Amino acid sequence: MSIKREINRRRTFGIISHPDAGKTTLTEKLLLFGGAIQEAGAVKSNKIKKGATSDFMEIERQRGISVATSVLAFEYKDIKINILDTPGHKDFAEDTFRTLTAVDSVIVVIDVAKGVEEQTEKLVEVCRMRNIPMIVFINKLDREGKDAFELLDEIEQKLNLTVTPLSFPIGMGYDFKGIYNIWERNVNLFSGSSRKNIEETIEIENLQNPELDTLIGEKAADVLREELELAIEVYPDFDRDAYLAGNLQPVFFGSALNNFGVRELLDCFVEIAPKPRPKASDTRVVQPDEKEFSGFVFKIHANMDPKHRDRLAFVKIVSGVFERNTPYLHVRNNKKLKFSSPNAFFAEKKEIVDVSYPGDIVGLHDTGNFKIGDTLTEGEEMQYKGIPSFSPEHFKYINNADPMKSKQLNKGIDQLMDEGVAQLFTLELNGRKVIGTVGALQFEVIQYRLEHEYGAKCSYENLNVHKACWVEPKDSKSDEFADFKRVKAKYLAKDKRGQLVFLADSAFTLQMTQQKYPNVTLHFVSEFESEK
Repeated sequence: MSIKREINRRRTFGIISHPDAGKTTLTEKLLLFGGAIQEAGAVKSNKIKKGATSDFMEIERQRGISVATSVLAFEYKDIKINILDTPGHKDFAEDTFRTLTAVDSVIVVIDVAKGVEEQTEKLVEVCRMRNIPMIVFINKLDREGKDAFELLDEIEQKLNLTVTPLSFPIGMGYDFKGIYNIWERNVNLFSGSSRKNIEETIEIENLQNPELDTLIGEKAADVLREELELAIEVYPDFDRDAYLAGNLQPVFFGSALNNFGVRELLDCFVEIAPKPRPKASDTRVVQPDEKEFSGFVFKIHANMDPKHRDRLAFVKIVSGVFERNTPYLHVRNNKKLKFSSPNAFFAEKKEIVDVSYPGDIVGLHDTGNFKIGDTLTEGEEMQYKGIPSFSPEHFKYINNADPMKSKQLNKGIDQLMDEGVAQLFTLELNGRKVIGTVGALQFEVIQYRLEHEYGAKCSYENLNVHKACWVEPKDSKSDEFADFKRVKAKYLAKDKRGQLVFLADSAFTLQMTQQKYPNVTLHFVSEFESEK
């Protein structure tokens, strides 16, 4: 099968939203329509003790939130779809921001009652900066919520997007009768049950057709005609080129929990969404249909299967064909690596694949060779750009709560830090270990995973740190640097790679330190983005 055809068949996208907008439920229903699962995971229902397919970590099932990006792949209408379901909670935004470097387009989920929320604004801002094509799905129409025009206005104003509705709701909440599909020119009637063969779809080319009155009632039909007339006047026509350039965002309405409006979203998505896109490296822009393989690590996950203690590096393939048992160059380490069992994903289910193409996500078993942002090639020396790293905002001492398990604790901390969920600092003065995270909830996740995946227990102690800064002296042998190290001794630590870090206790301390030691530069991100 030609590489061109395989590239054209692929759609790799992320689903983003504020927590609780129904992102994971939408993922489930997309899988359901793709025939990838037989029954949805009844995410909110305790009758079926089965978590959402994409929430495969034990803590996710207990808390009912996604804390790690999961990858799911399935085929639909001869299109290979790769979904990256991301965490919505702001404490796990770091994982989501990195994942956005591996997607070619995005579906933004918005709750009809709550409208645009804070986390959605931040994530959409990142997509806008990168010109990632976005489709908006307004969810939970079976509940009372905001008026369709009010929501469309809010999306335009708060998210700074130019929208065009490709479907339109008929009523809402108790009066919700269905949606008019502008894209396919038909009416979908809402039956309110959540079986798979849910809705009736009735072709209605002409809105003046009296059949519409019979279907939804005269009053609802008149309202729909008026609203659609207004929508057609107010919003621009759909233009695929503008969508692909990130300048126009189509909007769909539906209710993921009731499977409603999901098939319409999926059918339109496979038609308009971009195939794998070119990506910039530090030397050139790489095209997907190039002969030579290249890809980059955007995520590392320890213990995908706690029984086997395996650690997987998630690699997005950018160009060429990735083949099993073929040596590839690990650019940063400048050494060749061969992979005997590369995995394709379906949440935590994995299967070994012989060949993968641009747009695919491959899991490589890792013994500690990879860091987030690493590039693999067939020999070309280049690094892919734009994998963000963040300066931690919350800091705590980590203590061993079970002295018999110190080996397990050290191994656990070591592996979890490689995932990029948090950073480890060891104080120079007394060797105490400090964990820094972007979100406070990360501490809970680390504690839970240490206990349940490594059999180690830890406790935390508060530590007053304002910012972690990586230290770069102009001259490491100068008197100024020696004085800096002596005066600031109790605030100095080493990170996991042995780089010197200054843990400033306040913004004032930071400012005074920068004034007093002009030849010592303090960086707010560790150097690994620019490292070769």
